[in-house]
Amino acid sequence: MEIRQLEYFVTVAEERHFTRAAQRLHVAQSGLSASIRTLERELGAELFIRSTRNVDLTDAGRALLVEARHTLNDLAAAREAVAAVQGLLSGRLVVGTLQCLGALSVPDLLARFHQDHPGVEIRLRQGGSHELLAQVRAGDMDVAIVSVPPAGESAGVVLTPLSSEPMVLACGPGHRLAEQEQVGLADLKDESFVDFHPGWITRDVTDHALAGARIERRVALEVNDVHSLLDFVGAGLGIALVPHSFTGKQTRARFVPLQAPVPVWQTAVAVAAGRRCSAAAQALLRDPSLRWPAQGGTGARSGRPGRAGSVGPVGPGGTGADVAARTA
Repeated sequence: MEIRQLEYFVTVAEERHFTRAAQRLHVAQSGLSASIRTLERELGAELFIRSTRNVDLTDAGRALLVEARHTLNDLAAAREAVAAVQGLLSGRLVVGTLQCLGALSVPDLLARFHQDHPGVEIRLRQGGSHELLAQVRAGDMDVAIVSVPPAGESAGVVLTPLSSEPMVLACGPGHRLAEQEQVGLADLKDESFVDFHPGWITRDVTDHALAGARIERRVALEVNDVHSLLDFVGAGLGIALVPHSFTGKQTRARFVPLQAPVPVWQTAVAVAAGRRCSAAAQALLRDPSLRWPAQGGTGARSGRPGRAGSVGPVGPGGTGADVAARTA
């Protein structure tokens, strides 16, 4: 089995089409097809279900895809490590992030990195935390800034806490609770909510808090960006529980603190567990704004993440267990 065969296989799996894969790889389709057939013979299994329009992975193909990506990522990390020793950091860095981060300026972070390492190609992807975590877990993303799940952990990744802030009530200016100094979760019973789509951890935090208070809620409007959520809330079409940092945005919505126990929204830096971080990822993680520990089980300097699903050190004033408890 050759590295080139794995590269060809992964590209066909991603494109689901031999012609498009050949174009992306800048090779002849006949040569690509022959390479895949040779790989299938060597493994003794068909990797693709072929049709006239596209191709799909077989069970064997899906199993190989995971390991092939890991192998190619490890190979790229090895090449980058050698280049870093020579002072020639290069390669590609894939970073994922949420839309709004009160504690971190991603543009400033990436600008500093680009200035220090102009030879590295930076790719940025925005999305919900579950989506970003899945890409980190699969090896398609080096580093992601995500919301911490209510359980405080996520299998297959290491989470190092970045920030923590209370949730607040967002409501329209004419809402009955808009002028209150504080409101309790019980006051939200029978209200109509505006929220993000299922799969966003910000919504999971709200669901977890209201379920703990034994409050059933109805989400009438689902959105996929922060500004739309605040626009609908400001228009009086529902209420929402949002991170405190949202209060700094221009909106007609009013924000009211919550009474204890206050649900907490936390962000964290996520990397894959059990795999060495690439040299480019290690360089990014050394930026002080990410608060990545220099030593210990999740140390980015060694490139060896901690155990799967763990929450890394918080620094002064708390531990990973403390963070998980406060999140819940």
